Amino acid sequence: MQNIKISPFQFLVLVIFFMIGTSILELPSVLAADAKQDAWIAAIIGTLIGILVVWFFSKIASWFPNLTYIQINEKIFGKWIGKFSSLLFIFVCILYTASLLNHSGFFLSSQLYPNTPIVYLNILKATILIMGIRLGIETIARSAEILIFLFLFLFIGLVIFIIPEVDIQNLEPFFISDLGILWKPSILVAVMSSVNSLVLLMIFPSLIKEFTKGKKSYFLGNIIGGLVIIIATLLCIFVLGSSTTARQVYPSYVLAREINIGNFINRIEVLMAALWIISLYFKMTLYFYAGTIGLAQLFNLKDYRPLTYPLGIIVIVLSLIISPNFIAKQNFDEHTTTATSIVVFLFIPVLLSIVYGFRKKQFKKTEQS
Repeated sequence: MQNIKISPFQFLVLVIFFMIGTSILELPSVLAADAKQDAWIAAIIGTLIGILVVWFFSKIASWFPNLTYIQINEKIFGKWIGKFSSLLFIFVCILYTASLLNHSGFFLSSQLYPNTPIVYLNILKATILIMGIRLGIETIARSAEILIFLFLFLFIGLVIFIIPEVDIQNLEPFFISDLGILWKPSILVAVMSSVNSLVLLMIFPSLIKEFTKGKKSYFLGNIIGGLVIIIATLLCIFVLGSSTTARQVYPSYVLAREINIGNFINRIEVLMAALWIISLYFKMTLYFYAGTIGLAQLFNLKDYRPLTYPLGIIVIVLSLIISPNFIAKQNFDEHTTTATSIVVFLFIPVLLSIVYGFRKKQFKKTEQS
């Protein structure tokens, strides 16, 4: 499983898709609910915090560049504590895969296919997910490398088309929110994008051809993904206003409906849906890949592919259980995922770095011998 390699550019594309994920469609609403017309400021602060988080994760990756996060866990914490920590990591990866599958099902059933039961949509998306994982990370990376150009083309086109609808007054008055108000949405941005990107340490740097370039890709991907979120949030505030943005479940999708160029180019919100589905798929794939590979490494399996089908079934079932309705979905996202991410994807890596600090000399002696 460790003989495959992807290029730094392919890794950059995967980072961009992971950082954007569900954020481009749903995050502006959450930010506007707390920060009102200063939601874009919260997005900027969250992106800056995320850069620090990425630096921290890159530091962890540099300790043992030939190992994945699961292997680093066991090496630093020891066999039993390391395996327990890895199990938590794997469980959260599978849980978040199911959560994203749930997001996809709710969006498709409510906006595009209202007469189709969500269970069939989830099964269809999970089938494509399993197909991608079984083909391997190289195939996934090549697909992302192709689709990133389509993604950027559609996104830039949407930005250009929506400019005539911009109303600068919707952003006034400026800077009405203090740091106490901005703190919560800023942390949410950092968690949804950068903190959760710990799963990328299952790829970086062990599967990247050049560590230094891969590290730059990690930082640059975080910045580009943050810029996309900032721009999407700004446009939602500019066009819809903070109140309307906060009330909408998918404000960026509603934003695309406002495009009307000469009564000829209009009703192209399906392009926003395409943007979201592409980025969501790759984020879901990276979670599922991390969980599947992690479980295979935890039990020293030679091949991870036999795990894809049972884990895929578990993901489908979980996607229907964790959020049986939209209210449950909002509660799960607001109260569960943020706390879980901070504990498993941030607090445990901090503990990992502390233990490494105490055992650093021991590891160096082992390498020298």
